[in-house]
Amino acid sequence: MKIDLFELWHGMGLPVRMVVILLTIQATACVAVIIDRLVLLSLSASRARGFAAEVQQAVAMGDYPKVLALTSSVKSNHLASYLELGLRTFMTRRQAGDDAVRSAELARRALERKGDAISRDMNRGMNVLASTGSTAPFVGLLGTVLGIINAFKLIGESGSGGLGTIGVAIGEALVVTGYGLCVAIPTVLFFNWVSSKIANYEAGLINAGAELVDQLETGGAPAAAGSDAEVQGRRVARAVG
Repeated sequence: MKIDLFELWHGMGLPVRMVVILLTIQATACVAVIIDRLVLLSLSASRARGFAAEVQQAVAMGDYPKVLALTSSVKSNHLASYLELGLRTFMTRRQAGDDAVRSAELARRALERKGDAISRDMNRGMNVLASTGSTAPFVGLLGTVLGIINAFKLIGESGSGGLGTIGVAIGEALVVTGYGLCVAIPTVLFFNWVSSKIANYEAGLINAGAELVDQLETGGAPAAAGSDAEVQGRRVARAVG
């Protein structure tokens, strides 16, 4: 069976056309959000891995001034800004006279607030996918209802209920429901996939921050700790990998 979409479009009433246009806008917005989030994730993860490789040794040796210098010299990425805030908070409190444990605790709190901000940034636009995935089938169903109403209107105008009279109108109505499902199903799948990638990325940042705080609480003297310091540095490097 061949479906002529242009013929269906021209045969639709104005209310059904508005539903189709709304679904098209939703689908276009979802495609834009998916591309934007995937590009952001790809660039952020790539830059974070490069940054982690650069600072791994400095973090392991407790050379925090060098780490801060590197954060300002690399391309902007979430890991660099995340660790920079933690280190600056720690060093500022140490200079103010707080002990290592207190300073590390304040750094942890600062990292938690920064993590919330990063999470909001990473999830920007995801509500569009969630809303479209949950509403598109119902929007399509609305188009079907409007199309069936139009079919009954044709019956009243023609005075007969033959298939030749309403068959095309009902077919047009059902196509709208199918269109809604075609928009919703991929959207839900992509939403789950992208959400999973974002969650993994955020978990990597949290792990990196936790490892840094653990090291700060010990007084930040890994040079005397030997292999433990190297392990901590490697963990930070792997956190976003």
